[in-house]
Amino acid sequence: MSIETGLSGRVVIVTGAAAGIGRATALRFAREGAKVAAWDVDAAHGEALVAELKAAGAADAAFDEVNVADGASVDTAVAAAAARWGRIDVLVNNAGIVRDAQLVKWKDGAVVSTMTDAQWDAVIGVNLKGVFLCTRAVVPHMIAGGGGVVLNASSVVGLYGNFGQTNYVATKSGVVGMTKTWARELGKFRIRVNAVCPGFVATEILKAMPQKVLDGMVAHTPIGRMGEPDDIANAYVWLASDAATFVHGAVLSVDGGLVTGT
Repeated sequence: MSIETGLSGRVVIVTGAAAGIGRATALRFAREGAKVAAWDVDAAHGEALVAELKAAGAADAAFDEVNVADGASVDTAVAAAAARWGRIDVLVNNAGIVRDAQLVKWKDGAVVSTMTDAQWDAVIGVNLKGVFLCTRAVVPHMIAGGGGVVLNASSVVGLYGNFGQTNYVATKSGVVGMTKTWARELGKFRIRVNAVCPGFVATEILKAMPQKVLDGMVAHTPIGRMGEPDDIANAYVWLASDAATFVHGAVLSVDGGLVTGT
């Protein structure tokens, strides 16, 4: 039995849409006939992405070069989407970066290195502040339009922690907290807010890791494989769809049954 998503013609913003999970998500919404605003700092792939989105079935598509950590950049892009389509129905806060380092690396009785202020600030800026800025800018348009859906990218490491990722884990844990807070605040406006926690997903960055590391990730995943970007994109589409209208304030792990510490 097919599920009617009800997403045809709806206006969807996807941040970090140029590659990986973001690109798969933008294309997945396009296949549902949505109007897709793809945001990314990587403008070089913007024109090609718009063509792909339209070829995939998007009712319309546009690309904007957006730094989600910059409020003015976000506000300008939101205004452009609202002016182009008259409303905003779905926001997928997907954009994210990593700057991994141990909090304090100690060897032979001395500090070898630490996580720097710059590494901390960069990840907090995109992964946490960016989610805040995008949602703050979009919500008034959703309220005026009678409702909407906000979907936030957390991570399984935001639930379990991860070695060498103090900054990243802090942002992904923070996203869970913001999701639950906004669910309380925005439900009365018919705005549903949920988070998705991907497990180990075979993006280009992850595929570049040593095979030994990749094998270890698969070994921690009971389903026996890494996730694909489409696995996460499918979850976003379902959560945004009319099939999930009573799902609110949820944190959905899409991780193949990931088990930590084994």
